[in-house]
Amino acid sequence: MFDKKIITGVRRSLLMWFKRTARDLPWRRTRDPYAIWISEIMLQQTRVETVISYYLRFLELFPNVYALAQAKQDNLLKQWEGMGYYRRALHLHKTAKTIVNEYAGVFPQTLEEWKRLPGVGDYTAGAIASIAFNVRAPALDGNAKRVLARLSGEQGCIDESKTTQSLRVIAESLLPPKEPGALNQSIMELGARLCLPKQPLCAECPIQKYCAAAIQGLQKTIPVRQSQKPVPHRVVVAAAILKNGRYLLGKRPPGGMLEGLWEFPGGKVEAGETHEAALRREIQEELGMRVRVGRLIASVDHVYSHLAVTIHLYLCEPTEDKPQAIYHCEIKWVPRSQLRRYAFPAANLKFLDYL
Repeated sequence: MFDKKIITGVRRSLLMWFKRTARDLPWRRTRDPYAIWISEIMLQQTRVETVISYYLRFLELFPNVYALAQAKQDNLLKQWEGMGYYRRALHLHKTAKTIVNEYAGVFPQTLEEWKRLPGVGDYTAGAIASIAFNVRAPALDGNAKRVLARLSGEQGCIDESKTTQSLRVIAESLLPPKEPGALNQSIMELGARLCLPKQPLCAECPIQKYCAAAIQGLQKTIPVRQSQKPVPHRVVVAAAILKNGRYLLGKRPPGGMLEGLWEFPGGKVEAGETHEAALRREIQEELGMRVRVGRLIASVDHVYSHLAVTIHLYLCEPTEDKPQAIYHCEIKWVPRSQLRRYAFPAANLKFLDYL
């Protein structure tokens, strides 16, 4: 824990630096809790540069919590398309309905209430409560944890809950009574721009003289992270089933990965299977129909946070069997000209140019 003199110095230095050099980001121009909430959910897994255009378009289409609560899920997912981690959009939708139906459209102001809402964890609750409502609550994202670990000289693994709790105590001690949101943002801004993971720009840092890692020359070894496990790879086959100028799409079911998105049906190639055999099996299991497998249209690689896939898309001709929504919650024949109206997972989206 820091003494009062260091706390005062760190606070003053960070707030002065932030007010002088902070990036002009659209969600920093408002205190509207709706807009701040949208930005924080988008920023959970996506870079600032990518979020800006999505954020502006999203607020134009869904300007308030009532518009978002009334939105159709397909339209919401389509607007999210390309940003990934689609469950965030579903959580937004569910939370919007909760705010309208249970809170009469008024956003909660306490940390505890925010944590009870879908998709809102400790970090997001702290960020929204402090920025929108001046609640004295820390907001520890990856950038903030790195800054605080270096500042305090913390050498425990920041991926472990014990270390995170220690950093949260430090963050709480730094928060001023009047500008907690600005202080939280300054710490995250410092991590994003100067206190970088591999090559921190210490000479430009406003709190270098207080930083234990900088003083001890440990910037390259702090923070300590868990070693990354290799990401497993999966080979998948998918079917572009074409009939009378229309392709058969399936909507992924609730509760699973990529819930609510449309896809070309198919699945994992099992050990010892040919692509054709795997595709025939998967289509029978998912749709209760047989197909004649034709030429390979394209192969694409895609990496999720926990999985790498190579997907091979084959042009297929249906038999007389009528498809059934066995796996998917909905199936639909769609003309090629209308395919881009539907929200696809990123890997499937790459196939549209090949059709």
